[in-house]
Amino acid sequence: MTIGPADPPERGSLFEAWLDAGLHGTMAYLERTREKRLDPRRVLPGARSVVACALGYFQGSEAEGPGHVARYAWGEDYHAVMEPRLAALLAEIALVVPGATGRAYVDTGPLLERELAARAGLGWIGKNTLLLDPDLGSFLFVGIVLTTADLAPDGPVADRCGTCTRCLDTCPTGAFPRPYVLDATRCIAYLTIEHRGPIPEAQREGIGTLAFGCDVCQDVCPWNRRAPVTREAAFQARPLPSLVELAALDEPAYVERLHGSPLRRARREGLARNGAVALGNDGRPTALPALAAALDDRAPLVREHAAWALGRLGGPEARAALRAARTDEPDPAVRAAIDAALTAAGGRAGERNPHAKMAENDARDATT
Repeated sequence: MTIGPADPPERGSLFEAWLDAGLHGTMAYLERTREKRLDPRRVLPGARSVVACALGYFQGSEAEGPGHVARYAWGEDYHAVMEPRLAALLAEIALVVPGATGRAYVDTGPLLERELAARAGLGWIGKNTLLLDPDLGSFLFVGIVLTTADLAPDGPVADRCGTCTRCLDTCPTGAFPRPYVLDATRCIAYLTIEHRGPIPEAQREGIGTLAFGCDVCQDVCPWNRRAPVTREAAFQARPLPSLVELAALDEPAYVERLHGSPLRRARREGLARNGAVALGNDGRPTALPALAAALDDRAPLVREHAAWALGRLGGPEARAALRAARTDEPDPAVRAAIDAALTAAGGRAGERNPHAKMAENDARDATT
């Protein structure tokens, strides 16, 4: 826990330039709350201090967890763990400084949490834009308490990344155009969690077999070699749906299996979409039944990505499932995806797409 001033973040202009460049993708809430994020006193009038707190979640390099899910989501929702503790901290501050008021946030408020935490001395912003604590590394959650109490600040920590660029060099989708800048539209965490629509085809292969978040840039960071194993039982791995189960995820299973899990952030359709993409990249024929069933999902988003995945797998079973789905598919975008998948699947087997004429008719009908 460290303390800093509740003044506007020193690098607020960089945040504005990032927004103006559209690097936040479809996260429109960042633009809507731009002014508040540039000044904590717009969030809490009279705020004078920021108390920054960190809670590590690293389960250990030998821990067994779902490899298609980022470590932070292996266990229970971190909000449920941290928010009561921050509330207790607020109460303690009010006892020490009578009359002080405040608000507590765990990435739920209109704040630049990492910037405020870095200025408070909790760590420094790494080249992958994550907060690095010299003791915990980057496998940590950040909690921020804004308070009207005037508390003695700690000093900032110097940037210790040096000349290392491992996090930038190993990003599977090239999401870092330069050090300290993240292009969210290319980030696997954004594409599999925050983004609600179709994943751009150009980005799908780079996602690999990940279905919720990504730890690649953290796994290679030298500072995480010394990250201590968390003592929080809530962050230990719980049973989570496999990729096949995600692709076939229906609403009852989503509610029951993911109660209290961070995976709910991506919503049912998003998780099924992600599962389909990961199975397509994995390429195992055992995924065919689940992907074929996903062609009948009620959400066009899921059907479209299931078709793409079947096109990646190829083979007679995949082509048969795609043809059957094409017959009754009502959504033009999904039909187009099926046609593209049939072309991809047929190309591998030297088979001409039997629905090419249907696609031509659809295109003609759309223009008349």
